[in-house]
Amino acid sequence: MVTAWVVPLVLAAVAVAALAGWLWRRPARRSRATWVANSAYLTSLAGYRRRLRVLRGGLALAAAALALVAVATSALTARPVDRDVRAEVLATRDIVLCLDVSGSMIELDSEIVATFAELVGSFEGERIALSIWNNTSRTVFPLTDDYALVTDELDAAARALDVDLDTWLFDAEALARLEGFLAGTVSLDDDASSLVGDGLATCALAFDEADTQRARSIILATDNLVLGPSVYTLPEAGQLAAELGIAVHGLYASLTDAGSDAARAEMEQVVTSAGGLFFEAGDPGAVDGIIADIDAHQAVDLGATPEVVVTDRPDRWYGWLVGALAVLLVAMWRLRA
Repeated sequence: MVTAWVVPLVLAAVAVAALAGWLWRRPARRSRATWVANSAYLTSLAGYRRRLRVLRGGLALAAAALALVAVATSALTARPVDRDVRAEVLATRDIVLCLDVSGSMIELDSEIVATFAELVGSFEGERIALSIWNNTSRTVFPLTDDYALVTDELDAAARALDVDLDTWLFDAEALARLEGFLAGTVSLDDDASSLVGDGLATCALAFDEADTQRARSIILATDNLVLGPSVYTLPEAGQLAAELGIAVHGLYASLTDAGSDAARAEMEQVVTSAGGLFFEAGDPGAVDGIIADIDAHQAVDLGATPEVVVTDRPDRWYGWLVGALAVLLVAMWRLRA
């Protein structure tokens, strides 16, 4: 495929050839000139002087344009490029956002997802995942450093969860969004709900590259109100995370007083006993506190092999060449006329 910078070179060659042909024919015209006696006074006429100035100006303009064509053509022939040496540092922190989407949490989850988005906005290079659960779990997106995808998914989650439980049954579009987002988090054969231990255990098992030196964190958001038997209790799931070297930070949220004191105390004990941070979901210091702790657990950075990126930059001279060719051709046409 012909690259873009070849086109102006062809145009320049055509223009120079045309100019050479025009100049080649000029002596023949001069040889056919007829001398007229007593015509010396014509050179003093205003019309003659004006035409002479136009001729000289046209020749000067054509010469300047031809010189610019030559310079631009030479520059394009040399193929100007940008060389950028990139040596990225790969962050070695993995973070799983672990969200309870049971019925008692739905009205709070939109704000919690907004908190997740605020956290993600402070990260750079970390891999992020989102797992949601009720009595079963679903991975919304696995560990990734594609922040465009992460942002889009969190925005979609916030829209789906932003419902008014008093009216959402009458909004078919809102209901469809919510059902689509919650798909896979409820088993109809199980009367259990909000199985916090199983949800946390699933999040703890969402980390890949188990043999590499990476800092791993879970941000757990729940009201810790469990309905029905589970495979893991919350303390057992916390112990599993600790054995896997995963730090668990808690965002506690609740709209009910039923068992909330005991649930809150259990969650706080499980999180803080393993060195994690515990916050109320609405605590304005939660984001800064979690970010600071995650930063403090930075593993050794992985230095990437430097990469030289070469980018063709014909645009720097392409415009000059096209403009100079246009001026040259117009000047030639006017001088010929």
